[in-house]
Amino acid sequence: MESVYYVITWLCHRTCAHCYEDRFRPYQGHRLLQVLGESEEAFARIVENLPERHTYLDPADPDEQGNPRERTGRIILAGGEVLLQPVRQKLLYPILDLLYDKYKDNGGVKLFVQTTGDVLNERILDEVLQHHVSHVSVSGIDHHHEGLETNEAQKKLVERLIRLFESRRMQPSANIADKAGIEEHAVAYSFFGATRDSWIGDLWPRGRAVLNELSTAGINDNFCNRWSGGLNFLQYRYAGSEVSIEPNGNVYPCCIKTKVPIGNVAEEPLYTILDRLIGNPIFEAISMGHPERMGIGAGWSVEKFLEKSKMILPSGKRYENLCIGCDKFHEEVIVPLLRTKASS
Repeated sequence: MESVYYVITWLCHRTCAHCYEDRFRPYQGHRLLQVLGESEEAFARIVENLPERHTYLDPADPDEQGNPRERTGRIILAGGEVLLQPVRQKLLYPILDLLYDKYKDNGGVKLFVQTTGDVLNERILDEVLQHHVSHVSVSGIDHHHEGLETNEAQKKLVERLIRLFESRRMQPSANIADKAGIEEHAVAYSFFGATRDSWIGDLWPRGRAVLNELSTAGINDNFCNRWSGGLNFLQYRYAGSEVSIEPNGNVYPCCIKTKVPIGNVAEEPLYTILDRLIGNPIFEAISMGHPERMGIGAGWSVEKFLEKSKMILPSGKRYENLCIGCDKFHEEVIVPLLRTKASS
């Protein structure tokens, strides 16, 4: 598989108005212990049930015989904010070590750490790099994050972090020429945010982004057919494949997340979960980036799906997006089906 997006914690130091997941927030006291405990209880079994070899075939990079070249996949450890002190010590570093040990003699793995960036300093970066990290991805460079509302504030943070990264001989990801084998083992850094020119600039119609009516994505904005959407999630042997995992092991075909998980990788191997869905018209439609077709076998025409893709926002304004239709299909068809199976 090319990519696993593993959310290791709900703990964050922010409660951003645009966030796709309301569980990302500060926690204190008993709730903090609960949030950390959920992740601690599951992470060893999650790592154990990830594929024994984390590689994929890249048809765009054929070898001398014209066969797709095998390339090393990546695992992105994200939150929340994974660099907060309790998360670093209890979750991030142990998980990084487990992943490195699992794959070091079996094809390797590229370990990514995703952070909002504002808590990163020299000491934390040095600790992170000691745990075999391949790439530090700074995800909070946009006006939605408190303290970064202006271009000047964003530029100041980026410049500070570039100086820090380059002092550790890290390179911008655009300069890492993996396919040519040049600088293949260099540690990289990158920046992104929910800006208009990014693939998430319209904001996913989820969580606080919907409640605060911040998503500008319309009915023609198909997040399923984009990276971090469901596109190609069942084609796990090839480039373009990714799944998302929650702290307790729940697995989803996209980072946006379907209404219910497709399985739990703390309970069974990831490929067992995916193999069970291959050939199922609902999940094949998601994997092909056509969520509007997921219900055809269940009596939902494309027209019905599009009609179900409409909702009324808190202000009374009408909103339309295919993700809403996906939610409705899960609520009205898949959830009752799961309840029937559970009771039989």
